[in-house]
Amino acid sequence: MLLPFLLFCRDASATPLNLDWKLCKGATLETREGKQYLRVVIPPGDRDTANCASATIDLRKFRGEMLYFVIRARAENVSVPRHECNGVKFMLHYIDGDGFEDWRNPTRLKGTFDWKELSFMAPVSGTADKGELLLGLQESSGETEFDLSSLKISRLFPSSDPENNYRITYPEKVAGTPPLRGVMSPHVFTENDLQTLKAWNVNLVRVQLTRNWNKANTDLDLGEYDRWLDGKLDHLEEVLRMNQEGGCGLRFVIDLHSPPGGRDEAHDMTMFYDKKYADHFIRCWRKIAKRFKGNPAVWGYDLINEPVQMRPAKFDYWNLQRMAAEAIREIDPDTPIVFESNLWDAADTFRNLRPLEMSNVIYQVHMYQPLGFTHQFSSNDIAYPGKVGNATWNKEMIRKHLQPVRDFQLRHNARIYVGEFSAIAWAPGAEKYLKDCIEIFEEYGWDWTYHAFREWEGWSVEHEATKPSDLKPAKEDTLRKKVLLEYFRRNR
Repeated sequence: MLLPFLLFCRDASATPLNLDWKLCKGATLETREGKQYLRVVIPPGDRDTANCASATIDLRKFRGEMLYFVIRARAENVSVPRHECNGVKFMLHYIDGDGFEDWRNPTRLKGTFDWKELSFMAPVSGTADKGELLLGLQESSGETEFDLSSLKISRLFPSSDPENNYRITYPEKVAGTPPLRGVMSPHVFTENDLQTLKAWNVNLVRVQLTRNWNKANTDLDLGEYDRWLDGKLDHLEEVLRMNQEGGCGLRFVIDLHSPPGGRDEAHDMTMFYDKKYADHFIRCWRKIAKRFKGNPAVWGYDLINEPVQMRPAKFDYWNLQRMAAEAIREIDPDTPIVFESNLWDAADTFRNLRPLEMSNVIYQVHMYQPLGFTHQFSSNDIAYPGKVGNATWNKEMIRKHLQPVRDFQLRHNARIYVGEFSAIAWAPGAEKYLKDCIEIFEEYGWDWTYHAFREWEGWSVEHEATKPSDLKPAKEDTLRKKVLLEYFRRNR
C-alpha cells in the first residue's frame, strides 16, 4: 500500500513569541543581525544544578489544547547528564488548578551539534493558568545558544470538534461481552504460565511483541525486523494452541509493541516521519491479520503501543492507525481493532481524540499517573494516597485524571480498554492505588490488563520489596496480588 502525504498540524501560521526573560547564572542576551540570542555557558563545577533562563507564558487560552513548541538551538561540549531528560533544556513547566505538575521537553540533548530545531508537544490541562518556559542547561556543563526569534508555538492537532458525535457500533459478540480482566504478557510464555492464569481466573492477556524497549534508533533493518516478528508470531501460534489444548479459556490482544523503525532520540516513532517504515507497518498488520483471522482466542489487534508524535509528521499517529485499520478490514472484517492515543496513550490526550468512523474499534488508555508514585521517581518513598508534588492523589484525583476518557466513552459509545496500569513493587500503598483504579474501571465498564505478568520483577505481583535492592519472590500472596485476584473472580 502506498501512503499519501499527510500533515496533521492545524496551525501552520504560528507566530514568534515575544517574552520577558529572567536570566540565570551563565546566561546572556545578545543581538546579532537584528535577532536576539540567549547564550548559556556553564563550567563543570556548576553542572549539577539547573541553569535555565525563564519566561512566563499565559496558558489560559490554550486550555485543553495540544501545543507544539519549536526553537532553533546549538550546543558545544555539553556534558552527559545523569538523566536523559536533562542536558540542553527547552521545557514548559506548569502547575494546574488541581495541583497537578507537568514538565514537557525534548530529551537526549548533549554533546556538540550545529543549529537545528528543537521541539516538543505539551497537553495543556483544562485548569492551567500560567506556565514557565525554560531555556538553558541542567545536570550539564558546556555551552548552548537559542535563537529567540525562532521560538514559536502552535496547535499541533485540531481542537475537539463539538459537532462530532459519531457513535461507534459493535457486533453483538463484542457488545454483549462483559468487561474483561487480565494481565500483560511475559515476553515468552510457558505452559505453566497459562495454567497459572487459568487458576487466577484471568480471561484476557495483552501479548506484547516487544524488544529493544526504551532504546533509540533500533529496528531499522527491515529484513532483520521481519525475522524477529515472524519468530514472535510463531511463538504466539504455539501459545494459542496451548491455550486451547489446556482449556485455559484466555482471550488475547495482539500488541505490536515494537514497530518497524523503532523510536528516535526523542522517543517519537520513526515510522511517523519516514514512508519506508510507515509502509512496512501496514504490511506487518496485513501479515498478522492474514495469519490470525478467524481464531476465536484473538480478541483484538492493538495497532500501536504508546504512540509518541511530538512534531508535525508525514504519517501522523492518527492517520497511520486509520490506514492500518482499513488494511486489516480488507482481510479480517470481524476482529476488534484497538486504537491508542498520543503521548504514550495518555488519558489527557482523549480531550482531542477523534474516533475513527469505523465500527468495532476499541479505544485503549494507559494509566500510570502519578508517575512519581507508580514509578517511585524520587530518592524518598512516595506513598498513596497522599501528596505527589503539589497534587493530592486519591481515588477522586484518579477519577478526575481519567475524565477525558470517560467523556470520550459516553460521547462516542466507545468500548474502553485500560491496556496498562500498575504501581511498582516497593511503592507504599500500591495495593490501595490498584484497588482505586480498578474500582473506577469497574464502575465505567472498562476492560483492563495489569502490567505485567512474569515480565519484569519490579511490576510482578508475585514479588515483594521495600526498596529496589530488596526485590525478591514473595513467600505468600502480596497485597497487590490479592487485589487482582479479588477482581479476577468476577470473570465468567
